[in-house]
Amino acid sequence: MSIFFRRLIRCPTAGSAHPLGLFAPPSYHIRSRSRTYRHNISATMVPKRNKSGALLQPDILSEQTKLERPDLAPRRSGRIVKRQSEIDAIPAYKESPRSTPIRSRGKKKMLGEGGSMAGAMTGLREMEDHFRDTVKRQKLAVDDSSVLGTERFDESDANSLPRLNNLAPKSISSGFSPRRSQVKKKISLVNGDNDADRGSQAYEDGEPGDREEGGDMPMEDTDANCMKQEGARPPPVNSEYLPLPWKGRLGYACLNTYLRVSNPPVFSSRTCRISSILDHRHPLQDPSQPEHSTKNRPDKNQPADVARGQKYVEALGLANARDIVKMIRWNDKYGIKFMRLSSEMFPFASHEKYGYKLAPFASEVLAEAGRVAAELGHRLTTHPGQFTQLGTPRAEVVRNSIRDLEYHDEMLTLLRLPEQLNKDAVMILHMGGMFGDKAATLDRFRKNYAGLSPSVKARLVLENDDVSWTVHDLLPICEELNIPLVLDFHHHNIMFDKDQIREGTKDIMELYPRIRATWNRKGITMKMHYSEPCSEAITPRQRRKHRPRVMTLPPCPDDVDLMIEAKDKEQAVFDLMRNFRLPGWDRFNDVVPYEREDENRPAPKPAKKKRRKTKADAEVEVEADADEEPKSALVVPEEEIGMGGPDNRVYWPLGMEEWLRPKKREVKKKKKPDDEMDEDD
Repeated sequence: MSIFFRRLIRCPTAGSAHPLGLFAPPSYHIRSRSRTYRHNISATMVPKRNKSGALLQPDILSEQTKLERPDLAPRRSGRIVKRQSEIDAIPAYKESPRSTPIRSRGKKKMLGEGGSMAGAMTGLREMEDHFRDTVKRQKLAVDDSSVLGTERFDESDANSLPRLNNLAPKSISSGFSPRRSQVKKKISLVNGDNDADRGSQAYEDGEPGDREEGGDMPMEDTDANCMKQEGARPPPVNSEYLPLPWKGRLGYACLNTYLRVSNPPVFSSRTCRISSILDHRHPLQDPSQPEHSTKNRPDKNQPADVARGQKYVEALGLANARDIVKMIRWNDKYGIKFMRLSSEMFPFASHEKYGYKLAPFASEVLAEAGRVAAELGHRLTTHPGQFTQLGTPRAEVVRNSIRDLEYHDEMLTLLRLPEQLNKDAVMILHMGGMFGDKAATLDRFRKNYAGLSPSVKARLVLENDDVSWTVHDLLPICEELNIPLVLDFHHHNIMFDKDQIREGTKDIMELYPRIRATWNRKGITMKMHYSEPCSEAITPRQRRKHRPRVMTLPPCPDDVDLMIEAKDKEQAVFDLMRNFRLPGWDRFNDVVPYEREDENRPAPKPAKKKRRKTKADAEVEVEADADEEPKSALVVPEEEIGMGGPDNRVYWPLGMEEWLRPKKREVKKKKKPDDEMDEDD
């Protein structure tokens, strides 16, 4: 075996020096400050370790060297090494059955008794086998255990717990089994580790501001039998009807992707933490300067003032409300007449301890937003979160839900919309969990609904979900209590009654007259929700995640307001406009990648020129630079910032959201000298 080195090193020996770089000699000397050591270099490679047994490293020192330097013998520590005869006499290292547990008293005891690598490896191997068997037994015990067998569980509370799988037996095969993460969630609910507002597992992965989106839920590893059964379910039966020509309004939920990345950003869901409110009760370190995340933070050593912290959170809400005007004008410019307001516009407004009323500080800002919406005929709605439930058995959740509904009602009322737009400003609500008994849940809903204020009752509408409640479950109680019903096509295809209807959009059309009647009785414009699952989704949990954009229109009436619940928000609406030539399809154009003409940008810096060698050339260059006029910066009026520029470039293709931001500068790494030498080799 040849040994090559990049550099030639000469090592002095007793007689002569041998350059390392040719074939190494059988032995050489290395001289230190006080002694000279003699070593042999072995050209053989050490074989791989065998995982099942102990393999001692070969001795690289010659016998002569061992006699000259006995302290150079390879060992792990400075302990006295025992001979092999003494090791064999120790009973602890004799063969023992692997099932016998080994009591380890630490590394010192294990190596001290045997004093040999062979004995240590044998002990470690037996400990590993024992540990593996113990873990396997514990895992089997956990798999066989039941959630209802916990010590803190009371059988009388069984009806008040949400089911592990809230899907009705008729809507999903009996072979479907919940994931282990769902079991852990139920254990936390039994032991009382849940939040105060948590009453069901619906939309657990939702996004703030639009909880219908389903979040970025990964495709979980599902049981093979479940995947097979769900994949073999009867195919959906869809209608061929298309609502063309379109007469209704198309809308999106909460966030405008184009305005969100503009400079400055425009959105209405700025929020904070409760800890931030408490911190801002203290004055800044330098009140004369603006706040800075690191250089000018609240000084907690100074006395706190509750009013100061309240002013901080109110400022966030006012900034959110002011941006509604820009979003409404942007929507109207591109043919969108319908939008859902974010529930987090005013952070913690419905909180039990840190909540507050909006009228004292937000009346004027909200009234301005309502005036613009009325001027442009723009419909505004809201969708309280998944923890707002009137059918829960927990009194605390009911109180929190009522406060949340009153907050949303106050926000919509302060818009001061005209009569019809005010009626159309509804609050969409889910029934929530079943809590073990649908009939009992409906009774609790009736009781709590009766205690709501007339203003909240006038705005409240119910929507079918994809976990517990089908259209057939909610339509009777909506007709009984005079509550409009929002039909969500995506939820219906996941959660439906097999005995009365098939999956798809065709059979549900038979219920359109009854659904429309729930809206007409209150004089509210009918609205529906539409989204599509991802192509690779199979199980119900996988199908809850929404596709970034929809491919078609549902067979809805042509005069309803249709909310498109897709990840790409207004871009999904643009796709429908282009695909079906809906009103407004010709108002927008594609963006230029990484370039925006609707923002104020600083003037470009002049290009640097190379220096001239002669003095005369330098003087000529200075005169040329003086003649050149500096390029002026692009100035965009404030009302036109983020509006698409002169060519209305606001559409970005699917998956190309990064085109809205400036392109990141690519920095080329300089090659190191070592890398160049490696390439030469």
